[in-house]
Order: sequence, then structure tokens, then C-alpha cells
Amino acid sequence: MSLRAPFYDPLKSYYDNLDQGPFSDFADNVTLPTGPARFDFLGHRIAYPFGIPAGPLLDSKFVIGAFRKGFDIPVYKTVRAGEFPCHPFPNVLSVKLDGDLTLERAKEPLVADDNYHEPLSITNSFGVPSRDPKVWQPDAKKAAEAAGEGQVMVLSFMGTVRENQTPDEFVADFAKAAKLSAETGAKVLEANLSCPNIGNEGLVCYNLDMTERVAEAIRKEIGTIPLILKVGYYTSDADVEHLADIVARFAQGVAGINTISAPIVDSEGKQALPGPAVRMRSGVCGAAIKWAGLDFVQRIKKARDAKGAKFSIIGVGGVTVPSDYREYRDAGAEVVMSATGAMWNPYLAQEIKHAYPDG
Repeated sequence: MSLRAPFYDPLKSYYDNLDQGPFSDFADNVTLPTGPARFDFLGHRIAYPFGIPAGPLLDSKFVIGAFRKGFDIPVYKTVRAGEFPCHPFPNVLSVKLDGDLTLERAKEPLVADDNYHEPLSITNSFGVPSRDPKVWQPDAKKAAEAAGEGQVMVLSFMGTVRENQTPDEFVADFAKAAKLSAETGAKVLEANLSCPNIGNEGLVCYNLDMTERVAEAIRKEIGTIPLILKVGYYTSDADVEHLADIVARFAQGVAGINTISAPIVDSEGKQALPGPAVRMRSGVCGAAIKWAGLDFVQRIKKARDAKGAKFSIIGVGGVTVPSDYREYRDAGAEVVMSATGAMWNPYLAQEIKHAYPDG
């Protein structure tokens, strides 16, 4: 890929991006043609099965920019049932890494700085900030209504971990966030399960009992609205099979992967992201994790097909050039998304549509 000026500026804070962004060609107000709605996405007709996952699209301005540049399935950045602050700046750094970020390699520190280069891999550490629902609800409604023909916005949400919280309280908070999200009129919702669990147990998606409880509670709140479960990378095939059962029962789609966590240091070997020691580890995304995203898609498809289930698979991770999109489609993804690649190339959707006009 050829790196352009990113639509989310990593040299500015999250709040400055929220206030002033998007940047680069996402801010030019030029709408590119989308083409006819030829594909099905969870009951909605879309022009092309490509989008941007939860993360860089901070508000309606960013979502509208994505729509205009032909990303037909943009995901509004994950919201919560209450206001939540962002981690200290910086939140995005370029990771110095050749080849794949294997799970073994992720045990060792990775050097990161603000010199972005190809092949592009980054770390992002935001802490999933959220504005108050009184702010994000009308803004998400505005974003969803901005969809053109053959386009649909997905609204991502999550529960919030609190000190001395019980499992029941955590599930209830997730369900509350789902209810607030449904009230916006968003046509598709996504439960972000690749976020912290209670009791410092890692990600919610790795606790499959909690995943099932959360998914069931969400389904009761949102009725028939299509639901996607967003997850991380699983090492166990048994866990993938269990996940497929949960998705088949409570959702219409599964999206993976999010990131691979690794220690992030500066050129002197010190913690690169300021703040508490927990920020020593941060999620890595971009080219280095494509192997894991493809592997997840192949394994969840195998589990889905073995059960005769019908849910859709959304492949995410390391899509930076058109051929990456093709690999995900060939692996079994009905929809493909790109965050890092799209951030530094606002014309990625157009390039993919031109390279693979039949999808």
C-alpha cells in the first residue's frame, strides 16, 4: 500500500481528533460512487462487502467520511452505557516488526515510535473511551441515517468493568449498553467482546461462559435487531467450536479478530505508552496480524459449517491492499473490514472494488 495522510491523526490526541477530525481525504466532502446494492449483509442489501471495524470511526463525521469513500459497512466506535475517559496520549504508535506477529513473538517487547512505514503495523491503546449516551445516541442516529443506497452502519457497544463488580452487574451493564444502542435506530449492532472482563480475567470472549451470558442478555434487550459478536484470536479449536454454538444461538454474525497483545517499548526499552503499568501491553494490528485473522476465519467457518449454522463471518485483521481482501473472502468471510489499512488509505475500498468488481 502507499501511505497517505491518515484520516485519524495519531499525532493528535483522541479528543482533538474527535473535535477536529476526520482529516485527510475523509474531510473533502467528495462522495465516490458506490454501485448497485448486490450483496446481502444480515438482511440488508449492500453495494460491496467491505467496511471499517470498530476503532477509528469516532463519531458521525468519521462514519459519513467512510460512507463517502465507499466503505459500505462502517462500524461506529464502541460506546458504553456511561461516559468513560480515554487513555493518555499517545494512543497510536508504529510497531517495528518484520513478518508475522506470532503468539510466541508477542511474548517479547516490540519497539514502537511515530515513524509510520510499510508494511504497516501499529499499536493502539485508547481504553475504549465513550461519551455520555446523551451525546453519542443522537450522534449515532445521525451517522446511521447518513447511509446511502447499498450502505449500512453498525453500532458497536460494550459493558464497563467496575471495581468490586459482580458478574450479574457486568452482564446488566452490557445489556444496558445494548438497549441504549438499539434506541438509536442502528440497523445492525455489534457487541465488543474483545474487551476486558471483570476480575482481570482477560477478554470477555475468552471466558465463554460469560460470553454466553452476555449474548443472551443482549438478545433479550434488542429483540430482532441483527447482532454481531466481536472477538479476539483463539488458540483452542474447542473454544472456536463453543463460540460457534453461542453465535448460532444468539447472534447473526461473528467478527474477528481484534488485535494481538504484546509488550510495547520505546527505543530505550522503556514503556512506550505513558501511564499505569497495564499499558505496557497493548494491542497490535495491521499487516503483522493478518495470519491470525485468516486463521480465525477458516476455523470459525469450519465450526459453523459442521453445525449447519447460518451466521455470517466478518474477517478483520491486516487488510492493507486489495489482495488481502481476496484472501479473506477465499478463506470464508462474507464481509471483510480494514482499520489500519483504511486509516492510511482512504481509497482502499475503491481500490478493492476496482480489483474485484464481483466481490
